[in-house]
Amino acid sequence: MAESSDPTADDRDEATGPEDTAEPSAPRKAPPGAELADDESPDDKPAADSQYSPALIATAVALPIVLIVGVLVAAFLILRAPVEREPLPLGPVPAPAADGPACAALLPALPADLGDYTKSTLAEPAPPATRAWQLPEGGEPIVLRCGLDRPLEFNRASPLQEVNGVKWFQVRDETAKTGTWFAVDRETYIALTVPDGSGTAAVQTVSDTITANLPAQPINPGEL
Repeated sequence: MAESSDPTADDRDEATGPEDTAEPSAPRKAPPGAELADDESPDDKPAADSQYSPALIATAVALPIVLIVGVLVAAFLILRAPVEREPLPLGPVPAPAADGPACAALLPALPADLGDYTKSTLAEPAPPATRAWQLPEGGEPIVLRCGLDRPLEFNRASPLQEVNGVKWFQVRDETAKTGTWFAVDRETYIALTVPDGSGTAAVQTVSDTITANLPAQPINPGEL
C-alpha cells in the first residue's frame, strides 16, 4: 500500500512553532514632530514638558509689581510737581515814586522765595513796582509795593520796630487778617503786606534785601 503524502498531526505540530502562532505587536507611534527612542514610549515623556519654566513664572509675578510701583512713583511725582497758579489780580494804589531809582534798585534784588511762599505772576494790568508771593497751592499772598506815599497813620507817636537794620511801622487789618509793614527810613516808602500765620521770614528776608540795596535815611513822620 502506498504511503499518504499528507503530514501527520504530529508533523504539523512540529512544523508550527511558537513564533508562527503569536500575533505581531502593533508598531509604536511617535507624536508629530518627534521621534521615539527604541526603548521609549509616549507615556515616558518627562513631566516638565507640561509645566511653566521658573523664569516665566518669575516674570509673570514680577510684572504686576513693577506696574504698581510705576503707578505709585508717577503719582508721587505729580503730587510733588509745582501747581500752576492763576495770575494774581492786584488793584493799584498811589505810588508816585514807583518809577524812581530806589524801586529800580530794589525790585530786581527781591528773592523768588519768601519762606514757603514762591513768586506769583501778576494779572495784567499789574500795578507798578509791585511783587507778590503765594504758597504753592495758592491762597492769600504776600505783597510788596514800592514808591508809596507816607502812610496816613504814621506820625511822631507811631511805634516802630527795627528788623535787620530797617525801621518798620505796622498797620493791622483785622478784617483781612493781615499786617502791612511800612519801611519808613529809606528814600521811598515800601509796604509789605503779610497774611496772619505766615511767619516772620518775609519781613526778615525783605529787610535784608532793603539793607543791601537802599541806604538808610532819617525818618520823616507826620504831625500828631
